[in-house]
Amino acid sequence: MAVHFHEEDLPADALGPGALAVDTETMGLITPRDRLCVVQISDGGPDQHLVRFAPDSDYAAPNLKAVLADPARLKLYHFARFDLAAIQHYLGVVAAPVYCTKIASKLVRTYTDRHGLKDLARELVGAEISKQQQSSDWGGPELSDAQREYAASDVRFLHGMKAELDKRLAREGRTELAQACFDFLPHRAALDLAGWPETDIFAHA
Repeated sequence: MAVHFHEEDLPADALGPGALAVDTETMGLITPRDRLCVVQISDGGPDQHLVRFAPDSDYAAPNLKAVLADPARLKLYHFARFDLAAIQHYLGVVAAPVYCTKIASKLVRTYTDRHGLKDLARELVGAEISKQQQSSDWGGPELSDAQREYAASDVRFLHGMKAELDKRLAREGRTELAQACFDFLPHRAALDLAGWPETDIFAHA
């Protein structure tokens, strides 16, 4: 198992075939203000790849954009809504089709209100994830070993989590409902970017 670090783009031959686990690190939670600093990606194998962008980056990243925009490759996220918006805003691609482990968890783990990545990893795949670096400075000139490990752990377990969540979605008869939610997520991210982040446009009022 290795964590590979890249500047500004992913090497062309870095990933194997199939679904990709994807996550992002930004300077904060307001996408147009808080720049995209790191994209983490994994093909489900033992290695993870981190792509870091400098403060003056033009976000060209042709190899990374190609795999993110590939309609034949499912992208796995935890809280896809945020990552989709960041990727669309800074990289200019819609990183779909989408699977979101947080949404899947909310549909089948109705016995709890704990749907964070750390809780899911512990219950579904028996893995312990440290969230210590979650609020650290991702825009600094160097990323510490702890930051790199944290970023890698955010994508390391998503394939295994999806496999278990799929079993539970099927068991509870909610697979089609989950898929409908996943299909809408790029549009939800577009609404966030267009100025409706807190408005439920489906509400009566």
